[in-house]
Amino acid sequence: MANPSPRRLLPLLNGSREGGRSAMTCQFRCGNACAHEVPNTSANRYFGDIVAEAMSRRGVLRAGAVGAMVAGAGAAGLAAAVPAAADPGGDAEAMRGGWGHGRSSLTFTPVPPNNDDKLTVPAGYESAVVVAWGDPVLPGAPEFDFDNQTAEAQAKQFGYNCDYVTFFPMGANRGLLWVNHEYTDEALMFRGYTDGTAATEEQIKIGLAAHGGSVVEIERVGRSGQWKLVTKGRRRYNRRITATTEMRFSGPAAGSDLLKTPADPTGRKVFGMLNNCAGGTTPWGTVLTAEENFNQYFVGGNGVPEAQKPALTRYGISTTTAIPSGSRRFDRVDERFDLAKHHNEVNRFGWIVEIDPFDPDSTPIKRTALGRFAHEAATTTLARDGRLVAYMGDDSRFEYIYKYVSKNRYIPGHDRNNRTLLDEGTLYVAKFTGDSPASEIDGSGKLPSDGAFDGTGQWIKLVSGDRSFVEGMTAAEVLVYTRLAADKVGATKMDRPEDVERNPVNGSVYVALTNNSNRTAAQVDEANPRPSNRHGHILEITEDRNDAGALTFKWALPLVCGDPNDPSTYFAGFDKSKVSPISCPDNVAFDAEGNLWISTDGNALGANDGLFAMPLKGKERGYVRQFLSVPVGAETCGPLISPDQRSVFVAVQHPGEKDGASPENPASHWPDGGDSQPRPGVAVTWHSKGKKIGA
Repeated sequence: MANPSPRRLLPLLNGSREGGRSAMTCQFRCGNACAHEVPNTSANRYFGDIVAEAMSRRGVLRAGAVGAMVAGAGAAGLAAAVPAAADPGGDAEAMRGGWGHGRSSLTFTPVPPNNDDKLTVPAGYESAVVVAWGDPVLPGAPEFDFDNQTAEAQAKQFGYNCDYVTFFPMGANRGLLWVNHEYTDEALMFRGYTDGTAATEEQIKIGLAAHGGSVVEIERVGRSGQWKLVTKGRRRYNRRITATTEMRFSGPAAGSDLLKTPADPTGRKVFGMLNNCAGGTTPWGTVLTAEENFNQYFVGGNGVPEAQKPALTRYGISTTTAIPSGSRRFDRVDERFDLAKHHNEVNRFGWIVEIDPFDPDSTPIKRTALGRFAHEAATTTLARDGRLVAYMGDDSRFEYIYKYVSKNRYIPGHDRNNRTLLDEGTLYVAKFTGDSPASEIDGSGKLPSDGAFDGTGQWIKLVSGDRSFVEGMTAAEVLVYTRLAADKVGATKMDRPEDVERNPVNGSVYVALTNNSNRTAAQVDEANPRPSNRHGHILEITEDRNDAGALTFKWALPLVCGDPNDPSTYFAGFDKSKVSPISCPDNVAFDAEGNLWISTDGNALGANDGLFAMPLKGKERGYVRQFLSVPVGAETCGPLISPDQRSVFVAVQHPGEKDGASPENPASHWPDGGDSQPRPGVAVTWHSKGKKIGA
């Protein structure tokens, strides 16, 4: 190990933090958002107030892929056709588990909470790394060398932190893996790093190249559930997307004045994507990747025109400071990140980006019809009439849940039609109403007299094509400043809406609400029933007639996370003495039987993050069991269950990201062991006897 280099303390390594995240994670992942004022200062009522009033591809994927990908691959939405027998009907009794009988197929022995520096899996299972930071992706890429990194090499190698993972089958034993590279932690990537101002220009360029995403070809190992990176042959689909890849805008806001810059007076061309977190796929076989905490990459907010500053503030950008503390200083190598010089550049981030994994020469598309915010997920399905539907969350405290419904119908195999569906449609935001007296939602976690945290809701129109439904805002303004539009129509403030997925069996929609320690006792409501919500909860939405195109729904909370011994927790009525403790749900997925799989981010109970499974029907509804845990300092991302249910992939994001860690003093040595530096990567777990995951 090299001799330690002199180091200054990183900025902002104390203060308010969500869940159990380290201060280092807060700094590099989201610019220490929790230490700043909540951007949403709208007058929208918390919905306890409202309660008080209410109570008086292409059809088939290329190269032999069969059918739509299962839930858990993020895609799939071809969960549109829900069998009538599985329809819970949407009433409160059904949502509490009254539909379905018997036990689930989940029989694995839970992994106990731990702080081990490894990927821990249940008895009878094995795991292996598929791909990790620095592994060669493109032809000519060198092997990873921690102490001799270059931007040129990084642009051809697997990027840094991994989040959303999805899979495109090419037959039974081969496929394409897409992985988001959400953010970089330069304090763990480079020896002696202090901040962006002191960093070398090469280090900054490496950071730009380590963002984005990767397409890598993988193959099955024998007949097992293990998969590995294809390292020989042409690998014609492998691709790296970075923060400098050329992209284009489409949809109603493309070409608007709000997207024009000195470098792009057309408002139609942009370079790169930033902080890509969750995502989804389309029925025609493309990736939808979500730009999240893009605000942290810009400087010069104090130098924008005064009229623009309220919108910047609403998106978490300082308008009083030239260089925010902890900035990566991308502006030192590319001046477009200086808002004083390029006022609108920030408006060109925060979108859903569509990428074709089967065409490495295609131009990624930022789809403006889906709005702009701190995107989590873009999970697609079909309405009963065949229109495309996409569900999305805005991952910040007191932000909103959105849905997009296309104007036209999906036609299997008709690319010319289908490629327009994400440009012409209507964007909605959710408003929730509880069905219990406000006095019964007291923040203690005690269920109201009807036995459930539940109620009704509606999807409120924001914009459709060039028509705005928000008073005082044009369609382009609604799409570029979607948060402001949602404020105006009275959307419900939620506790960090993250991943949103639709269950392929019962048709209901599930939302991971990660946490919100800023919610006060006066702000609790039936959909967010705890103050200082450090552990988060799961929201279940059943839309009218189980139609994804419906504008009304019923909802319930099947899981209120935390220590089972805490009376404020709720596990759908299941015996809490038998469940695994769970904290900070982040991403969710489903197996083919409709069991909910939950990955966590920032476990506030003191143990490593992990992957958990919970049946949603029958006697075991609410029976949460931990399936695996990730190494020290890491977050569990993904997850992805393979189409044959014999493999589960997880992205091990930021291993070793603990306060005080550095290359001279690493907190983790995953995945290489010994005295190696930690490397984010994707791992696969499978049953040693070839059984389905969870058996």
